[in-house]
Amino acid sequence: MIDLSVVIPLYNEEESLPELCDWISRVTTSHGFSYEILLINDGSTDDSWKVIEGICSQNKAIKAVKFNRNYGKSAALDTGFKLANGQVIITMDADMQDSPDEIPELYRMIAEDGLDMVSGWKKKRHDPITKTVPSRFFNATTRMISGIKLHDFNCGLKAYKSDVVKNIKVYGEMHRYIPVIAKWHGFTKIGEKVVEHRKRKYGTTKFGIERFIYGFLDLLSITFVSKFKRRPMHFFGLLGTLSFFFGLLSASWLIWKKLEAIYILKVPVTREVVDQPLFFLALVAIIVGVQLFMAGFIGELLVINKAEKEEYLIIESIGLS
Repeated sequence: MIDLSVVIPLYNEEESLPELCDWISRVTTSHGFSYEILLINDGSTDDSWKVIEGICSQNKAIKAVKFNRNYGKSAALDTGFKLANGQVIITMDADMQDSPDEIPELYRMIAEDGLDMVSGWKKKRHDPITKTVPSRFFNATTRMISGIKLHDFNCGLKAYKSDVVKNIKVYGEMHRYIPVIAKWHGFTKIGEKVVEHRKRKYGTTKFGIERFIYGFLDLLSITFVSKFKRRPMHFFGLLGTLSFFFGLLSASWLIWKKLEAIYILKVPVTREVVDQPLFFLALVAIIVGVQLFMAGFIGELLVINKAEKEEYLIIESIGLS
């Protein structure tokens, strides 16, 4: 097994790739690392693949795969994790806003300090306020919900022990929450390192402000899935049971009060049970309770009979068997 794998997801980054790969090679070689660079071309529509072919022909340590379309950063990272052969895996963006000079220290924190993963923290950012303010709110919310004390969950520059990336699944848009996914898989030694955030030299950003909205929804999703994916009945069954018994007790109380008024208190005229709003609320609670319970039951069946995992169609590769 080699020392280091550098996984780089990319989409339309033809201009930055030669300079970035050369920089990574210089840093890793100067520190005596055995390494590989994995370029995951996520369906680029520019000349990124032609550039990659040229780079790979000059350096056999650089390997690449090409998706048939744009699947997203999570798919690219997940594929890179599967292909990586290094003891330590480092991820970085292809836009050169992450500095390869950070690689040796990130490697040391995993290999020598024994951390499971290290997340970069872009303490000083070269981004407009429309990105920095939502990012701070996003990170604060994630810290509160996940209990992981990181300042920058979405930083693309991260380092992982090989065991971590080989035992997690990154899907959808969950690349922002790899620390959360790792924690729920038992990898709790998560560190942080202040890293340089460089101004973008080539191209334009591929993400808009909507990523923070989607990111918050993804956080709720990963929190729920992490806690209840193997025991959905614990969630749906509990809510269903509470709702069912609330409705049952409410309906029973209304019926009892009606019978009490007629046969015990001898009240000549009483309000019909079906004329009371609480009766309909009780019926709704009973119905919802049954539906939630059945949802939990179906969820248990789905857990037992796992759906097939999504596969990403790779149409070309370089340097990979």
